[in-house]
Amino acid sequence: MLALAGSVAAEAEIVSAGPGGFVVASEAVIAVDRGRAWQAAVDDVGLWWSDDLTVSGDAARLSIDARPMGCFCEMLGDDDGIAHLVVTTASRAVMLRMTGGLGPLGLMGVNGNMTWEFFDADDAGLTEVRFTYAVGGYAPDGLDTLAEPVDRVIGDALGRLKVHLEANRDDD
Repeated sequence: MLALAGSVAAEAEIVSAGPGGFVVASEAVIAVDRGRAWQAAVDDVGLWWSDDLTVSGDAARLSIDARPMGCFCEMLGDDDGIAHLVVTTASRAVMLRMTGGLGPLGLMGVNGNMTWEFFDADDAGLTEVRFTYAVGGYAPDGLDTLAEPVDRVIGDALGRLKVHLEANRDDD
C-alpha cells in the first residue's frame, strides 16, 4: 500500500525521524488560487488520490467531510467502509487537519496528524500547499524505518493534486 503511483512528486522532506515517530512534509506551488486548491484537495480527492493507496483499488470511493469530526473515508459497499482519518480542524482555504493512521499505519500502534495548509504564494494566482504528517507510537522495528516510504507517498499525493489542478484549471 505504500507503493508510489508514479506521478510527479512535490518537494518532500523527512523533517525528523526516530524509533518513536517521524514528521514528513511536502510542499508545492500550484497555479490556482487558494479557494480552488482547497476545493480540489477536499471535494475532488477521488480524482487525484492514487488508486494504489486505497483498500478498494478505486480512489473514486474516497471522500472528505471537511468539518470537525468529519471523515476521510473510503466506501466499500452500501454500509461498508473505512475511516482512514478523522477531521479535527477545518478552516476553509487555510488548513485541514486530520488524525489517524493512513494505510498500514492504521493497523499499527500509532497515531498521526496530517495537516494540509494553503498559503498565498508570492505571485498572484499561485498557492503554496504544504502537507505535513506527524506520526508517533510503537512499531517493533521503530517508526523511523517507515519515514522514507511515507515521505514518498505524501510527496506523491501532493504532486498528484498539483497535476490534477493545473491540468484542469480554467484560464478564462
